[in-house]
Amino acid sequence: MRLEISCEDRLGITQNVLDILVRHEIDLRGIEVDEAGKIFLHIPNIEFAEFQHLMPEIRRIKGIMDVKTTPYMPIEREKHQLVALLHSLSEPVFSIDARGRVLLVNNAVANGVELDFKSIVGRDIAEFIKGFNFSRWLEGKKITPQCTAVKFIEQDFVAELLPVQVTDKDGESNLAGAMLVLKSDAVLSPQPGVLHDSFAPLAAASQGMRKVVKEANKVAGLDAPVLFIGETGTGKELLAQACHKASSRADKPFLVLNCAALPDNVAEPELFGYAPGAYGNDNSKTGLFEQAQGGTLLLDEIGDMSAQLQAKLLRVLETGCFRRVGDSNEVRVDVRIMCTTHKDLGQLVMDGKFREDLYYRLNVLSLSLPPLRERKQDIVPLAEKFVKQHAAKLGMKAPKLSRSCVEYLQGYSWPGNVRQLQNSMFRAVSLLEGDEIHKDNVQLPSTSNDGPFVQAEITGTLDEAVKRFEKDLLRRLYPTYPSTRQLARKLGLSHTAIANKLRDYGINKRTVKL
Repeated sequence: MRLEISCEDRLGITQNVLDILVRHEIDLRGIEVDEAGKIFLHIPNIEFAEFQHLMPEIRRIKGIMDVKTTPYMPIEREKHQLVALLHSLSEPVFSIDARGRVLLVNNAVANGVELDFKSIVGRDIAEFIKGFNFSRWLEGKKITPQCTAVKFIEQDFVAELLPVQVTDKDGESNLAGAMLVLKSDAVLSPQPGVLHDSFAPLAAASQGMRKVVKEANKVAGLDAPVLFIGETGTGKELLAQACHKASSRADKPFLVLNCAALPDNVAEPELFGYAPGAYGNDNSKTGLFEQAQGGTLLLDEIGDMSAQLQAKLLRVLETGCFRRVGDSNEVRVDVRIMCTTHKDLGQLVMDGKFREDLYYRLNVLSLSLPPLRERKQDIVPLAEKFVKQHAAKLGMKAPKLSRSCVEYLQGYSWPGNVRQLQNSMFRAVSLLEGDEIHKDNVQLPSTSNDGPFVQAEITGTLDEAVKRFEKDLLRRLYPTYPSTRQLARKLGLSHTAIANKLRDYGINKRTVKL
């Protein structure tokens, strides 16, 4: 329970209030006194009978004008506002104490290191940020703001170091810690003809991918919808994020909604939010459109969006306005829309499964990402990058790729594209004993390019041969598409049909090595 007490500025009035708490044997969890003549108390919840005696006693104190309950203490409100602000920033942000221990981080940090907040707080900042001596800086006689090059998750950033000083009653400043804001070079606008550094993680060595990145570099600066087309795992979201970082919206949020993963009754409030009372309660929700204000919203697998949501999205694109669920008031937003799809939207339009007017609205600028099997020159640079990243997370020296491993990686067809390569390198590094990755350390399922599915001579009936072929095909694809929905989308069948076939053939995570 929290109390807000309005009172006169009188010496001893706070002590009078505390004396009443002592008489009632009420524990005090927190107290604040502000300059506006208010005392805020945080006490445990008490019985109603005790509450009835407490409030009149406080009101009878000389100089007390009003006593009422309040939902929060001022410092609690400020803390939550600070946390909300941190999480709205797309750049990684750390708050550390005077000894360099992490006090607070935002979502960009937690997502980057793939740890929850509790696992990060309390650890030394040097575990996460390399290339700067924080101990020497914090122990210096005169600590001033600095800008320095650092590495975070094996990537280059410019760190803004801002000391936090607390002034005592004598006017002397005491170091309480510091704030670190990591900025990529994406905050700088690229010169014409010069690739922005945000595209460097894409490791574009092949001619096809260099062409895509060059086009993306131009598209990034144009404030219009972008459609990214490519097979699953080709890096569409990574390219979209690079375009965002290279745009004028780089310092604003980049948010993602997977259209294929959510039903309408979940996706609609996620996108647009809802008003109080919309779902039978007094709470409201801010949707992704409002959260991404001034930034970019990526709609992943837009081809799976329902007709109802397609109509609402079209209205946002046309007017820049929408209504929350259960609300009659319009909300205006300034958000750049980006979309990804592995489907042929043009064919979906012809089949009547996608709105033609929305298709032309979204397809203003489009980029097609080639599959990894068509960009062989990118395989080794990407593999080396993933090895370094995963080794850094595991706190070990990055192993090298042997010649046999390189030849094996380049000869594989990569049905799961870049995502499959990343996962295979993580598995290899995690289980490695030694300082070099060999072919035998990389576990990959066989693909149709590794040999024929059907032997020249078969036994049994055609139906039996077809079932053997079907079972073999599903066993080969299952490690790359280890869920019935992913496999169903890959083969163009219903989720139920695939689930039944996997059950009939005994294919699951226990019987197939992923």
